[in-house]
Amino acid sequence: MKIAMIGAGYVGLVSGVCFSDFGHDVVCVEKDPKKLARLQAGEVPIYEPGLDELMARNVDAGRLSFTDRLTEAVQGASAVFIAVGTPTRRGDGHADLTYVMTAAEEIAAALSDYAVVVTKSTVPVGTNRQVEKVIAAANPVAEFDVASNPEFLREGAAIDDFMRPDRIVVGVQNARAAEVMQAIYRPLYLRDFPIMVTDLESAEMIKYAANAFLATKITFINEIASLCERTGADIKSVSKGMGADGRIGSKFLHAGPGYGGSCFPKDTRALARIGQEHAVPMQLTETVIKVNEEIKRRMVEKVFDLCGGSPNGKIVTVLGVTFKPNTDDMREAPALTIVPALVGNGAQVRVVDPQGRQEGAALLPGVTWYDDAYAAAEGADAVIILTEWNAFRALDLPRLANTMRIPAMADLRNIYSAEDASEAGFTAYTSIGRRDL
Repeated sequence: MKIAMIGAGYVGLVSGVCFSDFGHDVVCVEKDPKKLARLQAGEVPIYEPGLDELMARNVDAGRLSFTDRLTEAVQGASAVFIAVGTPTRRGDGHADLTYVMTAAEEIAAALSDYAVVVTKSTVPVGTNRQVEKVIAAANPVAEFDVASNPEFLREGAAIDDFMRPDRIVVGVQNARAAEVMQAIYRPLYLRDFPIMVTDLESAEMIKYAANAFLATKITFINEIASLCERTGADIKSVSKGMGADGRIGSKFLHAGPGYGGSCFPKDTRALARIGQEHAVPMQLTETVIKVNEEIKRRMVEKVFDLCGGSPNGKIVTVLGVTFKPNTDDMREAPALTIVPALVGNGAQVRVVDPQGRQEGAALLPGVTWYDDAYAAAEGADAVIILTEWNAFRALDLPRLANTMRIPAMADLRNIYSAEDASEAGFTAYTSIGRRDL
């Protein structure tokens, strides 16, 4: 089956590569000339473990190609996926659908045979109906159906999520479109991964509801962590006790400096806006958004306290700036709140991140980048762990403490403990929801 993937960003590229690995003939359309040149040269423009090998294998097999010629990609395709960006629109928090609707118009002009136009981008409820109207208006004789197929990919684990999904959600209007979508995902169906077929609106809502709920779990446990700090409870014990309850589950109950990334911030804001438009305020989601920003600011206060109240004139080493490990994504990362606050208040900031430098260099002006944690900590007055990369999970703490001028640590991912820090020679240690040193 031929598939056209419009957009070779994170979602489009991962989906296109994985579909080609199913045996489909996939053509990814990318308009950015620099990104397209890299893809055609065999380079992966994003960091996602395992993606480079999988892409190379399918390009070599002739099942995967990249182009900027949308018309050629669409012609003969059984399914055309829209996987373009839907960033938060300035001013109102709504998802910006400009790229989606532009793609729909261009697809309409290229359609010559029946195809299912599938929205892979995260879009507000009702968007697929709009896509249908745009295509029908632009090409009244086009034979097509629309479908909603939201993605549930975790950055850093996207290939495994695609190949071993909890579920595949497909929103359609008729059996013909459902048959095409089931044929696309047949390799997963044969391995008993569930395919949930719903209407268009339900599929669109599932994506937003799922992400908002996960963001709520993260924010809830972060608030409980703050209360633990005041009461003497230990957030790790609390999280473990909560997670053991089958009705709650242990996932997304790890206290940290607030959620970030490409999905949760954008999708919670969009859901809140959808609720406002339909006169059904999403009060819980709106509160989650507010509290998450407060948590990031609270982390700034925690770091400042570690520095004696002010970081002015201090050397501060920051370990990790991406919003999570195993990605180069800096979008909405807590580091974008914490690091500028340090720089703006007179700190000399040194940064170490295995993949964050390419994006972080422009987003975090005024910092000095290092490749080695120990070199970055030499003579430092404080070290802050912001991202739980594996490289930071097994640090030689005595060596780290000995190289610092003042051995003080803010462990904002709760990797270590006050006991670990004390035994290693740290004189100050703070984490989230636990006892300080």
